[in-house]
Amino acid sequence: MTGLDRLSYQSRWLHIAPERKFVFWLLMMVLAFTLPPWGQGIELALIAGLTCWLLRISFGRWCRWMALPFGFLAVGVVTILLSISRDPQTLLAAFPVGDFWLGVSAQGLQTANETFWRSLAALAATFWLVLNLPFPQLITLLRRAHVPRLLTEQILLTWRFIFILLDEALAIHRAQTLRFGYKSLPKGYRSLAMLVGLLFTRVLIRYQQMTATLDIKLYQGDFHL
Repeated sequence: MTGLDRLSYQSRWLHIAPERKFVFWLLMMVLAFTLPPWGQGIELALIAGLTCWLLRISFGRWCRWMALPFGFLAVGVVTILLSISRDPQTLLAAFPVGDFWLGVSAQGLQTANETFWRSLAALAATFWLVLNLPFPQLITLLRRAHVPRLLTEQILLTWRFIFILLDEALAIHRAQTLRFGYKSLPKGYRSLAMLVGLLFTRVLIRYQQMTATLDIKLYQGDFHL
């Protein structure tokens, strides 16, 4: 299992009903979209503290997890922050770009600030749900919500094949590393191309093995959920 999946099983709220976790997440999302920026900042700090306490992890580790989506968020906020105008007087700070001025306006600064804190609070809330809701509880939640069985089975199979894909990729990469396949940049590119080709073949073989196993067990088209 991945690190995030392992952590969900060591949560202090592991045995809390998934419906309660989902309702709590909805409450956090409502607050994230309705509170002012200072309130969203407080909510973000509270969610971070709660996540670290429930999962028994350090705040630094939580920040490292948030770093990846934070990069995408930062790019989006910068595009909101910057404005183009013919009149530099409408901008708080600007520099000329041809016949136009590129800079920051008061309205853009306010919108970027609101978007930043709202997105961070909502992202932290969703991250909390992912880290505290093991996959079996997610399936249980989907069943109790009367989500179509076909969709639930598709989610289950997709989740299963993610681990198969990671397992095969790690095995191939480990074998290539032991043979110095990534010793130099040209060899690294060549090894990566071989990994992608082999990965596709290995996943197809694993799929055929799973299909044969289901046939042996008299699979009738429905998984036991």
